[in-house]
Amino acid sequence: MQIIDLKKEQAKTLETPRRRYGLLASFLFLAMDLFYGHKRSISKFKVLEVIARVPYQSWEHVAYIAMTHTYAAPGLARRIFEFIKESRHQQDNEQWHLLILEEMVQKKGIRENFFLYRIVPQFMAFFYYHVSWLLYVIKPRWSYAMNADFEDHAEHEYMEFVKANPQFETMPFDSDFKADYGDFKDVADLFRQIGLDERMHKEESLARIEKARFA
Repeated sequence: MQIIDLKKEQAKTLETPRRRYGLLASFLFLAMDLFYGHKRSISKFKVLEVIARVPYQSWEHVAYIAMTHTYAAPGLARRIFEFIKESRHQQDNEQWHLLILEEMVQKKGIRENFFLYRIVPQFMAFFYYHVSWLLYVIKPRWSYAMNADFEDHAEHEYMEFVKANPQFETMPFDSDFKADYGDFKDVADLFRQIGLDERMHKEESLARIEKARFA
């Protein structure tokens, strides 16, 4: 099993310029800053993860519809099903992020405004879902590009969060989800791993753009 140097991966992210974000992604980031402020926090990251699952859900939905029309072409149906499994894996990964962050909020006794942290994220997710779905139907690579923007933003935000909070290095990580997501020696490495996950999701979306371009 390959051992990943998470500090090295953090440094790599921080040395890499952010993508030039598109209009829709920039609008979403602006809306998040307006509602939750510019400061990074566990609660704000939780909102980010509520939204992060949405593109994969929209792609899965469209792919399932497409697969019902390809049963006469087994090869194509299999490729679509493999795409669905990949999207499901990414969606589940984002779900573990969300569950761990929610657990942190509960254990730390962080008080959250019900409207801002329960209602607003659902509206944002609803909007993002339909935009992702529509872009995917019109031209899939547009939806992939927006997701790459979102994941790039999340990757940098998590790594910056660790950099700004050196106390995470000595804060032990304890979670009911260790067996599902992974065990880490401290909270700093947990957030580094989440940031690395986001990078991997970004790279998968960029790879899909290339495949769509030459399809």
